[in-house]
Amino acid sequence: MNKQTHDFLDYLLNERKYSPKTVQSYKFDVEKFFDFLLKEGTLMDEVDQITIRNFLTDELNAGISKRSCKRRLSSLRHFYYYLVDHHVVKENPFLLVDSPKTDKKFPHALYRDQIQEILRENAKRTDELAIRDQAILSLLYYCGLRASELVDLTLQDINFRTRIVRVNGKGNKERLVPFTDECKVAVQKYIDVCRPKLLAKKQVNTSLIFLSDRPFEPVFEKSGKELKEPKLTTRGLEYILDQIEEKTGTFVGLHPHLLRHSFATHLLENGADLRVIQELLGHASLNTTQVYTHISSEAMKQAYIDAFPRARKKCENK
Repeated sequence: MNKQTHDFLDYLLNERKYSPKTVQSYKFDVEKFFDFLLKEGTLMDEVDQITIRNFLTDELNAGISKRSCKRRLSSLRHFYYYLVDHHVVKENPFLLVDSPKTDKKFPHALYRDQIQEILRENAKRTDELAIRDQAILSLLYYCGLRASELVDLTLQDINFRTRIVRVNGKGNKERLVPFTDECKVAVQKYIDVCRPKLLAKKQVNTSLIFLSDRPFEPVFEKSGKELKEPKLTTRGLEYILDQIEEKTGTFVGLHPHLLRHSFATHLLENGADLRVIQELLGHASLNTTQVYTHISSEAMKQAYIDAFPRARKKCENK
């Protein structure tokens, strides 16, 4: 890794406060481009539109998707912005190249009946981790949390009296999200009954709410300092959801983002304002939230029928 790349990644991590996972993606994209430049015998400050288009052609011919190419262009555009600001190159050639057009990928959401079935079937489990898993399902769905947000929750973030959870989202942006009585019961039961057993098993004290039952693996802060806590990782969370499907027999492709998408979709279908949903999800831009509007056609159809009752028969026949 050259000095410019190292400094750029350090800037993303420590100044822009990007997550380690995001920084790793930038690292991969920039290094892939430098490998191409080395093969072509092109210097960093000699890159032009033709160089970039040749790079994209190589990527597409290698089977890289247009979506991935679009992400790489975005990473490299950001990288060259940094180089220009630090007087390493004179201009940003990536500003002159359009990203490949991709088909818009809309989020998938579960039906409310499917969510309730998962919660109902999981509640029937008798193993010792069932209570923890019910709390995880409840918070992911009823609060629309990202995986990273859930695993970072501490006891101080939950207010059971007001039924509010404080969430530290992307860019260290804090938001307050309400939760239901059902969610309150599930999380309170986990904290009172299951969590103490997991703590005793780990023989470590922590304020983190959710714990893994697996042998302790070191977890590191962004600075590289090792955390002496039995922290549940996002990968571990995905494993838990896979196990919930296995143990309940409800196979719907459970994933943290699937429950988050379902949360947003169901709010929209029940008439929640888009800006309220934006705040609850922690989206910086309303454009990000608007992706959910496409999957609410049934709600739109019902609203039309409610406004024009005579249209009911025609709508039902279609």
